[in-house]
Amino acid sequence: MDRDEIIEIFTDAGAIRHGHFQLTSGRHADTYIQCQRVMESPTTTYKLAQEAVKSLPKETLDQIDVVVSPAIGGITWGFAVALVLDVRCIFAERVEGKMTFRRSFEVEAGSKALVCEDVVTTGGSVKEVCDLIEDAGAEVLAVISLIDRKTDRKFSQPFYPLLEFPTDSWEAADCELCKAGEPITQPGSRNIKR
Repeated sequence: MDRDEIIEIFTDAGAIRHGHFQLTSGRHADTYIQCQRVMESPTTTYKLAQEAVKSLPKETLDQIDVVVSPAIGGITWGFAVALVLDVRCIFAERVEGKMTFRRSFEVEAGSKALVCEDVVTTGGSVKEVCDLIEDAGAEVLAVISLIDRKTDRKFSQPFYPLLEFPTDSWEAADCELCKAGEPITQPGSRNIKR
């Protein structure tokens, strides 16, 4: 599967949106990638996971004990990758603003983890999950994502995005769309009022 085929999948699913968005990272952008639209199709998600796993080095593949994802966006993607790898799958979620394991999930000391995220902008959530895993005495072998927005990353682990999709994003204070008076058309997933 080449880059054009992957972009076509995202475009056909309506996953690439244009407007004025506040991303989960807090940054603002004129493009938002809603991977969950692609993952509405289990067959497509599984095929993309198979393709993404091909990028991992064999020595990494042979060591993975568990796939760990940040909630909410990474859960479906993490499950698909874990299904391809036939390993255990868990997720971390925010409690009072801090990533934690709930639902009796745990990472055993000495185990080897693959972190899965749908879209990486700054990688803040990924870094929090990596820190959580390492605090448990386990090792993060790599990070895998559907999309890399190509912004400076906050994590240092080897990174294997399925698709590099550079899009501009700005700190809110530097956002040209805000300066032009453009209202935010849709917030990122963490910013939706519930």
